[in-house]
Amino acid sequence: MTDPTAPDTLRPRFTQALNAARSPAITPDPTPYADNLLTRWQEPHRRYHTLTHLTTVLDHIDELADHADNPDVVRLAAWFHDAVYLPDRSENEERSARLAERALPEAGVPADRTAEVARLVRLTTTHAPAPDDRDGQVLCDADLAILAAPPSAYAAYTAAVREEYHFVPNDAFREGRAAILRQLLDLPGLFSTPYGKEKWEATARYNLSSELEMLSL
Repeated sequence: MTDPTAPDTLRPRFTQALNAARSPAITPDPTPYADNLLTRWQEPHRRYHTLTHLTTVLDHIDELADHADNPDVVRLAAWFHDAVYLPDRSENEERSARLAERALPEAGVPADRTAEVARLVRLTTTHAPAPDDRDGQVLCDADLAILAAPPSAYAAYTAAVREEYHFVPNDAFREGRAAILRQLLDLPGLFSTPYGKEKWEATARYNLSSELEMLSL
Protein backbone atom coordinates (compact mmCIF):
# COMPACT_ATOMS: atom_id res chain seq x y z
CA MET A 1 0.00 0.00 0.00
CA THR A 2 1.30 3.45 -0.93
CA ASP A 3 2.16 5.69 2.00
CA PRO A 4 0.32 9.01 1.44
CA THR A 5 2.90 10.83 3.57
CA ALA A 6 5.92 9.53 1.65
CA PRO A 7 7.96 12.11 -0.29
CA ASP A 8 7.48 10.18 -3.53
CA THR A 9 3.72 10.38 -3.04
CA LEU A 10 3.68 14.05 -2.04
CA ARG A 11 6.06 15.32 -4.72
CA PRO A 12 3.51 14.95 -7.58
CA ARG A 13 0.93 16.81 -5.48
CA PHE A 14 3.27 19.79 -5.27
CA THR A 15 3.99 19.61 -9.01
CA GLN A 16 0.28 19.55 -9.82
CA ALA A 17 -0.45 22.58 -7.63
CA LEU A 18 2.53 24.50 -8.98
CA ASN A 19 1.66 23.81 -12.59
CA ALA A 20 -1.93 24.89 -11.96
CA ALA A 21 -0.66 28.21 -10.60
CA ARG A 22 1.65 28.79 -13.56
CA SER A 23 1.84 27.56 -17.13
CA PRO A 24 3.00 23.91 -17.05
CA ALA A 25 5.30 24.71 -19.95
CA ILE A 26 7.30 27.10 -17.79
CA THR A 27 10.62 25.93 -16.50
CA PRO A 28 12.37 25.30 -14.13
CA ASP A 29 11.62 21.76 -13.06
CA PRO A 30 9.31 21.69 -10.00
CA THR A 31 11.24 18.79 -8.42
CA PRO A 32 14.00 20.79 -6.66
CA TYR A 33 11.40 23.11 -5.13
CA ALA A 34 9.34 20.17 -3.93
CA ASP A 35 12.42 18.46 -2.52
CA ASN A 36 13.48 21.59 -0.65
CA LEU A 37 10.08 21.80 1.00
CA LEU A 38 9.97 18.07 1.73
CA THR A 39 13.37 18.31 3.43
CA ARG A 40 12.11 21.17 5.59
CA TRP A 41 9.00 19.22 6.60
CA GLN A 42 11.20 16.30 7.69
CA GLU A 43 13.50 18.25 10.03
CA PRO A 44 14.35 16.14 13.09
CA HIS A 45 13.01 18.59 15.68
CA ARG A 46 9.48 18.34 14.28
CA ARG A 47 6.94 16.12 15.99
CA TYR A 48 3.58 17.52 14.91
CA HIS A 49 4.52 19.84 12.02
CA THR A 50 5.63 16.92 9.87
CA LEU A 51 4.78 15.37 6.51
CA THR A 52 1.77 13.80 8.20
CA HIS A 53 0.43 17.24 9.08
CA LEU A 54 1.15 18.52 5.56
CA THR A 55 -0.63 15.54 4.03
CA THR A 56 -3.62 15.98 6.31
CA VAL A 57 -3.93 19.67 5.48
CA LEU A 58 -3.70 18.94 1.74
CA ASP A 59 -6.37 16.24 2.09
CA HIS A 60 -8.67 18.64 3.93
CA ILE A 61 -8.14 21.28 1.24
CA ASP A 62 -9.25 18.69 -1.31
CA GLU A 63 -12.30 18.08 0.89
CA LEU A 64 -13.03 21.84 1.02
CA ALA A 65 -12.03 22.67 -2.56
CA ASP A 66 -15.56 23.68 -3.61
CA HIS A 67 -15.45 26.46 -1.01
CA ALA A 68 -12.22 27.99 -2.42
CA ASP A 69 -11.86 30.45 -5.29
CA ASN A 70 -8.32 29.26 -6.14
CA PRO A 71 -7.82 25.83 -4.58
CA ASP A 72 -4.40 25.27 -6.13
CA VAL A 73 -3.12 28.54 -4.71
CA VAL A 74 -4.44 27.37 -1.34
CA ARG A 75 -2.60 24.07 -1.83
CA LEU A 76 0.66 25.92 -2.49
CA ALA A 77 0.06 27.96 0.66
CA ALA A 78 -0.34 24.70 2.58
CA TRP A 79 3.04 23.54 1.34
CA PHE A 80 4.67 26.74 2.58
CA HIS A 81 2.63 27.47 5.70
CA ASP A 82 4.95 25.64 8.14
CA ALA A 83 7.95 25.27 5.85
CA VAL A 84 9.96 27.29 8.35
CA TYR A 85 9.22 25.97 11.82
CA LEU A 86 11.11 26.30 15.08
CA PRO A 87 8.91 25.82 18.15
CA ASP A 88 10.83 28.40 20.19
CA ARG A 89 10.37 31.15 17.58
CA SER A 90 7.38 33.42 17.01
CA GLU A 91 8.11 34.47 13.44
CA ASN A 92 7.66 31.10 11.71
CA GLU A 93 4.70 32.20 9.58
CA GLU A 94 6.46 35.37 8.44
CA ARG A 95 9.63 33.49 7.55
CA SER A 96 7.57 30.84 5.72
CA ALA A 97 5.77 33.56 3.75
CA ARG A 98 9.09 35.14 2.78
CA LEU A 99 10.33 31.75 1.60
CA ALA A 100 7.29 31.55 -0.69
CA GLU A 101 7.98 35.07 -1.95
CA ARG A 102 11.51 34.02 -2.91
CA ALA A 103 10.85 30.56 -4.32
CA LEU A 104 7.60 30.91 -6.26
CA PRO A 105 8.63 33.69 -8.68
CA GLU A 106 11.77 31.72 -9.45
CA ALA A 107 9.57 28.68 -10.12
CA GLY A 108 7.48 30.68 -12.58
CA VAL A 109 4.46 31.66 -10.50
CA PRO A 110 3.05 35.09 -11.43
CA ALA A 111 3.47 37.94 -8.97
CA ASP A 112 -0.22 38.17 -8.03
CA ARG A 113 -0.46 34.47 -7.19
CA THR A 114 2.82 34.55 -5.30
CA ALA A 115 1.49 37.45 -3.24
CA GLU A 116 -1.71 35.52 -2.53
CA VAL A 117 0.21 32.44 -1.36
CA ALA A 118 2.28 34.62 0.98
CA ARG A 119 -0.85 36.35 2.29
CA LEU A 120 -2.47 33.01 3.04
CA VAL A 121 0.64 31.76 4.82
CA ARG A 122 0.67 34.86 7.02
CA LEU A 123 -3.02 34.34 7.77
CA THR A 124 -2.19 31.12 9.62
CA THR A 125 -0.70 33.29 12.37
CA THR A 126 -4.22 34.21 13.52
CA HIS A 127 -6.52 31.78 11.68
CA ALA A 128 -8.97 34.68 11.39
CA PRO A 129 -10.00 35.02 7.73
CA ALA A 130 -12.43 37.74 6.68
CA PRO A 131 -16.03 36.71 5.93
CA ASP A 132 -15.42 37.14 2.19
CA ASP A 133 -11.99 35.48 2.15
CA ARG A 134 -12.93 32.09 0.76
CA ASP A 135 -9.38 30.90 0.15
CA GLY A 136 -8.29 32.03 3.60
CA GLN A 137 -11.24 30.23 5.14
CA VAL A 138 -10.32 26.99 3.39
CA LEU A 139 -6.67 27.10 4.42
CA CYS A 140 -7.45 27.98 8.04
CA ASP A 141 -10.17 25.34 8.33
CA ALA A 142 -7.89 22.71 6.80
CA ASP A 143 -5.11 23.65 9.22
CA LEU A 144 -7.41 23.51 12.25
CA ALA A 145 -9.34 20.38 11.24
CA ILE A 146 -7.10 18.29 13.52
CA LEU A 147 -9.07 19.81 16.40
CA ALA A 148 -12.04 17.71 15.26
CA ALA A 149 -10.10 14.46 14.98
CA PRO A 150 -11.35 11.21 16.56
CA PRO A 151 -10.17 10.63 20.16
CA SER A 152 -7.07 8.55 19.35
CA ALA A 153 -5.90 10.94 16.63
CA TYR A 154 -6.55 13.96 18.85
CA ALA A 155 -4.55 12.34 21.65
CA ALA A 156 -1.69 11.71 19.21
CA TYR A 157 -1.85 15.35 18.12
CA THR A 158 -1.65 16.70 21.68
CA ALA A 159 1.20 14.32 22.49
CA ALA A 160 3.13 15.44 19.41
CA VAL A 161 2.62 19.10 20.30
CA ARG A 162 3.97 18.42 23.78
CA GLU A 163 7.03 16.69 22.27
CA GLU A 164 7.75 19.70 20.07
CA TYR A 165 7.73 21.86 23.20
CA HIS A 166 9.83 19.43 25.24
CA PHE A 167 12.04 22.29 26.39
CA VAL A 168 9.12 23.95 28.23
CA PRO A 169 8.64 22.83 31.87
CA ASN A 170 5.42 20.92 32.55
CA ASP A 171 3.72 23.58 34.64
CA ALA A 172 4.50 26.32 32.15
CA PHE A 173 3.34 24.18 29.24
CA ARG A 174 0.06 23.30 30.93
CA GLU A 175 -0.60 26.94 31.74
CA GLY A 176 0.22 28.10 28.22
CA ARG A 177 -1.71 25.34 26.53
CA ALA A 178 -4.75 25.96 28.73
CA ALA A 179 -4.67 29.65 27.80
CA ILE A 180 -4.65 28.75 24.10
CA LEU A 181 -7.57 26.33 24.56
CA ARG A 182 -9.62 28.95 26.41
CA GLN A 183 -8.88 31.47 23.69
CA LEU A 184 -10.08 29.04 21.03
CA LEU A 185 -13.20 28.12 22.97
CA ASP A 186 -14.05 31.80 23.40
CA LEU A 187 -14.20 32.29 19.63
CA PRO A 188 -17.71 32.47 18.17
CA GLY A 189 -16.65 29.80 15.69
CA LEU A 190 -13.53 27.74 15.13
CA PHE A 191 -14.30 27.12 11.47
CA SER A 192 -15.37 29.49 8.71
CA THR A 193 -16.47 27.35 5.77
CA PRO A 194 -20.02 25.96 5.78
CA TYR A 195 -18.53 22.45 5.67
CA GLY A 196 -16.24 23.08 8.62
CA LYS A 197 -19.02 24.58 10.68
CA GLU A 198 -21.31 21.63 10.00
CA LYS A 199 -18.84 18.74 10.16
CA TRP A 200 -16.10 19.81 12.56
CA GLU A 201 -17.23 22.57 14.95
CA ALA A 202 -19.05 20.50 17.57
CA THR A 203 -16.41 17.75 17.74
CA ALA A 204 -13.58 20.28 17.94
CA ARG A 205 -15.23 22.09 20.83
CA TYR A 206 -15.75 18.81 22.64
CA ASN A 207 -12.08 17.87 22.14
CA LEU A 208 -10.83 21.27 23.30
CA SER A 209 -13.09 21.26 26.36
CA SER A 210 -12.01 17.73 27.28
CA GLU A 211 -8.32 18.62 26.94
CA LEU A 212 -8.79 21.75 29.04
CA GLU A 213 -10.50 19.72 31.73
CA MET A 214 -7.60 17.24 31.76
CA LEU A 215 -5.08 20.06 32.05
CA SER A 216 -6.99 21.42 35.04
CA LEU A 217 -6.74 18.19 37.05
